[in-house]
Formats: sequence, structure tokens, C-alpha cells
Amino acid sequence: MENSFVLKGNVCYSISPGELALAANSYLVCEEGLCAGVFQELPEQYRRLPLEDCTGKMILPGLVDLHVHAPQYTFRCLGMDMELIEWLSHYAFPEEAKYSDLIYAEKAYGSFVEDLRRGPNTRAAVFATCHVPASLLLMDLLEASGLVTLVGKVNMDRNSHPDLQEADARTSIRDTEDWVSRALKEKAYRNTEPILTPRFIPSCSDDLMVGLKEIQRKYGLPLQSHLSENKGEIAWVRELCPAAANYSAAYDHFGLFGGEGTPTIMAHCVWMEEEELELMEARRVFVAHCPQSNMNLASGIAPIRRFLNRGIPVGLGSDVAGGCHTSIFRAMSDAIQVSKLYWRLLDQQAAPLTIEEAFYLGTKGGGAFFGKVGSFLPSYEFDALVIDDSGLRAPYDLSLSQRLARIIYQPDRCAIERKFVRGRDILRIDS
Repeated sequence: MENSFVLKGNVCYSISPGELALAANSYLVCEEGLCAGVFQELPEQYRRLPLEDCTGKMILPGLVDLHVHAPQYTFRCLGMDMELIEWLSHYAFPEEAKYSDLIYAEKAYGSFVEDLRRGPNTRAAVFATCHVPASLLLMDLLEASGLVTLVGKVNMDRNSHPDLQEADARTSIRDTEDWVSRALKEKAYRNTEPILTPRFIPSCSDDLMVGLKEIQRKYGLPLQSHLSENKGEIAWVRELCPAAANYSAAYDHFGLFGGEGTPTIMAHCVWMEEEELELMEARRVFVAHCPQSNMNLASGIAPIRRFLNRGIPVGLGSDVAGGCHTSIFRAMSDAIQVSKLYWRLLDQQAAPLTIEEAFYLGTKGGGAFFGKVGSFLPSYEFDALVIDDSGLRAPYDLSLSQRLARIIYQPDRCAIERKFVRGRDILRIDS
């Protein structure tokens, strides 16, 4: 059977936010690209499958990045002394304007994609730019990598860099539908799909948002954008949308805030009003928590415990280049650290995140946006990492949960030996 095999090693995965499954020296079965189960003794029906002996290694689900800007990879770590709006004007917008040049785009996107392929992330929701040819190029490169991704051609017809801003709403809508139709019909991608991507309310006119809703209805696409990242941004939205009760309501006015038929990711969600949380819960809007970016750009700390207590779905985002690292392991450790600050400084009722919860957010929590992804429960898609953590030496035996914690906090001391996406090892993609 294609994409059917067995891995033997130390298997760790999330069952729920607070519950880890830890199976030492066990068998993880992949059957036609799906998880068939984790077993202490290999059942008879799987004994004819190829067996890869990874004894001593850690086997984890692939990580999920719910928010990353591919064109910003080139200037990660720069401008970290600025706040959001200034940083966008000085760095993000001028850099993204360069992607009208396909030669530049191929070189820059090639570096980004290769970093992702070799890192621990197996799924990602990706912002491109407003340029159709470069967005399709990025999708081509990601498809060839073997990763599973959602990629968005960005919409922005106001309040942007003059060399980046689209001419008007009609042009943006036309180009977006051209991109969607080509991505769905001409390219015939297996692992790469389009996602509607209005950058944020300040960069999208009302006419553009109406047009995007029409495209969403026609093609049934998910949507990603930004929400309540920075106090200055929120004040700007109030000026632009005086009739909206809040930032979330500005999206919801156009039918672009979750609900049936509109799966939605909103990145950041740092400064949320109670009414917005109620709407997010009702619409099942996913939060992409981007802790490092929120620190780097002095945006604040998202109230993750409040989201989790309400059952609002939450995953993690690298938010490169607001964040400097593509690895969602780094986002896990950052999420724990900022949650401690939130608890200590802002709300002592908001308990800090545990290792188990952070690992859940970076695997099964964010993976839920892609379906049954991010765990080794039966029938989940088989995304897996085989990790040699022997570089994290200790003078005594560590439990599997202790080894997992050390991997999360020191991933650079570990080696990813195998990386499976839907049962295919993408580190051996050319073999």
C-alpha cells in the first residue's frame, strides 16, 4: 500500500490541551497516509508493512504555523525597535513591493520555502503579496516542497506604499479572482490551496471587502487576516469604520468573520473586548497567537487563557518577520513565557500556559484548521517528525515529557532526521 509503514520509537502527541499521550519504545502505524494508531506491540495486520527502527528517537506530530508572511522572510530581525504601523511603512511594505519582479521573488521565496522544508513545521497558512504571478510562484515552490499550505494573495487598495497598493477595489477583486481560478483550475495542486487574504481593515476599502465576500461565496474559500494587534491600529479602524461597534464587527459586517462557510484565521487578537470574544466563540474564528511578534513590535500580550476558557480555537503563528524564527517550537516557548507575564502583571486569574497546552496549540490546536491534523489519533493525517535529541545531554535519565520540554526550549540542539507530510518523507523528496 502506498504511504504505509511503521515507525518504532518514543511517540508523543496531544489528545487534548491538557493531556499528552506518551508511548515509549512503541509502534506508530501509517496506513495510506493516515495514522492507524500507536501500539506497544505491533498488531498482526501491520507486521508486513516496512518498519523503520527509530529506537531512542522522539516521534512528534508535525508543527502547524497559522500565520507567516513569506515575503517578509528577507528582513527578519530588522526594525525590532519600531511599533507596528511604523514598521510596516519602513520595512514590510517597501520589501513586498519588490515582488513585482519575478526574478527577485523566486530567489527570496526559494530561501523561505527551503527553510520551512528543513524545519519542524509541516503545515502553514501563508501571506504572499498582492502580485498574482509571484503568489502563484510561491504556491509552485511550496507544492514542490511537499509541505501542506494555504497561500493568500494579499488584498490592499488603500493606505499602503505607493508601489504596492492596488489601483482600486475593482482591480484587486479582478486580480484575486484571476489568481483563485488559476490556482484551482490550471495548477492542479495537491498540497497547496488558496485562502482569501485581506491584509487588514485599514488597507481594504468597503467595496473591496464586499467583492471578497462574493468571491468567497463563489469558491468556498477560507480567509485569513489580522485583528487587534496594536492599539494604534485599533484607533485607526475606529476612524475608518465609525459605524462598527469594534474591530471584529468591522469584519463581520461584510460576512468575513467566521461562521458557516467562512473558516477564518485572525492573527494576534491582543486587545479584545468582551463582545468580540462572544462573537469569535459563536463564529468559531481561529486565533493565530504570535507571541514573539507581539513582543518585538511592542503590541502586547494576547489573552490566550480567556480564549481557551471559552473554547475559542487557538493555534500558533511565527508571524515572520514580526517574529524572527519560522520554527513553531520557538512560538511554543514564547507563548509559555508571555502567558506568565500576562498572569503576573495583568490578570492573576489567567493561569500561565503549561508545556502540554503550548504543545497542543502548535500541533493539534492549529492543525484543526486543516482538518484532522496535528496528532497521532486514529484517522489523523500522518504528519510526523523523527527527532534526535541526544544533543540535549543530561547526567540522568529523562522522562519523555521532560525530553519534550527540552526540545521545545532548545530545538536548535536537536536534529530532525525524518519529516513526514501525509505519509511522505519530504526530507527525502528527491530520492
